[in-house]
Amino acid sequence: MAAAALTTASTAATAQVRDPGANAFYDNFNDQLARLPAAFQGDVRAFYELTGWRPVWNADRLRALQTAASRAERHGLSQADFFNFPALAVDPAATEMRTTVAALGYARVLSEGRIRPETVEDLWEMQKNRIDLPAGLADSITRNTLVDWYEGLAPTDIGYANLSAGYVRYRRLIRDGGGWPLFAAGPTIEPDTSDPRIQPLIRRLVAEGDLDAAAGTRLTLAGTFYGPELQTAVRSFQTRHGLASDARIGAGTQRSLSASAEDRARQIALNLERRRWLARDLAPERIEVNTAAAIMVYWKDGKPVHSNRVVVGSPANQTPSLEKPFASVVANPPWYVPASIARNEILPRGPGYLAANNMYISNGTVIQRAGPTAALGYVKFELRDSYAIFLHDTPSKSAFNLSMRQRSHGCVRVQGAVEFARLLLSPDPEKLAEFDAAQDSRETQRIQTGREISVRLLYWTAFVDGQGRVAFREDVYGRDDRLAEALGIAVSLPRPVDDGARVATDVGP
Repeated sequence: MAAAALTTASTAATAQVRDPGANAFYDNFNDQLARLPAAFQGDVRAFYELTGWRPVWNADRLRALQTAASRAERHGLSQADFFNFPALAVDPAATEMRTTVAALGYARVLSEGRIRPETVEDLWEMQKNRIDLPAGLADSITRNTLVDWYEGLAPTDIGYANLSAGYVRYRRLIRDGGGWPLFAAGPTIEPDTSDPRIQPLIRRLVAEGDLDAAAGTRLTLAGTFYGPELQTAVRSFQTRHGLASDARIGAGTQRSLSASAEDRARQIALNLERRRWLARDLAPERIEVNTAAAIMVYWKDGKPVHSNRVVVGSPANQTPSLEKPFASVVANPPWYVPASIARNEILPRGPGYLAANNMYISNGTVIQRAGPTAALGYVKFELRDSYAIFLHDTPSKSAFNLSMRQRSHGCVRVQGAVEFARLLLSPDPEKLAEFDAAQDSRETQRIQTGREISVRLLYWTAFVDGQGRVAFREDVYGRDDRLAEALGIAVSLPRPVDDGARVATDVGP
């Protein structure tokens, strides 16, 4: 009874210091809350508990919110999907809390993304970004820092910032001139020949920055000849799209040229969404594998210091999106063949195949001995709790020269893996010497790195390359399609085509 009396007295005291509008808001709070989407009711209640159960959206704060909302395009988003300020003002009694819902909804998308990644990927185990949105919004209003708070919700790393700038540039291309002209498919255009498609090609290369405007004007006047200067620009285009940089405009290059500016802008928006899913605090030392591009980058002290080509999972055996640590390398590792590979691809070939490939069976498991032809090559990088996904060397070096390097059973094969292992061990000369000795003796040995190194397996089909250009890759795993469908975005991207035959004897992980 004493507690009830105290609560009543406290409520009465609070009501006495509110103005009539605040009292009306407080009295009708629960009724208005019940009319809001259920997914937001908890956050809205938490927000107003922090702000003293008072209306907060005065004219100045609404202007700040409108400023923050006007920057939605930078994130591949449409302001109209979150805010309709005239509609919010139609019903004065509901304006306050509906504005809060819109503010929290936009903040949630910037900080966490619109879609839960598990719903569009079969296996996604990364560190998600999570923040206390009601507390952040309340604090930014109290401190009059609303715009700055919104600016800090999305990723602030250079990769996101550059990709965001790329999205804005592609949108500007679309608004100002409709993008670029359609490139018609046809026979291969060989260097030093003429073709009527050269003219639309020039405009396309200028639009995306592979050819500067002055050169484009000069080459346009020169007609339809495919000369050396234009060939250099085509090589730039091919490199950005992960194609063989040979200046031949064949089927693969023509597929990439067939994409419209609208499709590329939407592809960038999909990848901005993927980046918003991820935790913002990144380990200064880490390994990032982009499975869409089949490229690995090693970061040290927060800077990219080394990159390799890799071979990753095929469309039927996709490398998942994972974030796992590793702390040891295995020199000259044997391969314990997963049961599915043994059952489907090795055992049916009989004892002769096992003997020829230095394999044997122990307790029902097929094991391949270490050696120069072993599937794991001369080194394996073990990841903890990674669903048997790991990084490793390979004797099948030719696949690194292909444009489409999605062809493993899910593990990541690293080009120059032995030298990469030496780079990781180089901070400790004793451990490096231990690894080198194992390589000389060809004996299996595990060497601890002395520290945990984070490995992130990512899927980015649009990213900014080392020259600051937006690079694109084909959607080999079909994840752009699934994410676009979940977001209600229509995309029509080039279909991937394998440019290399599978090696019949390549059964590595």
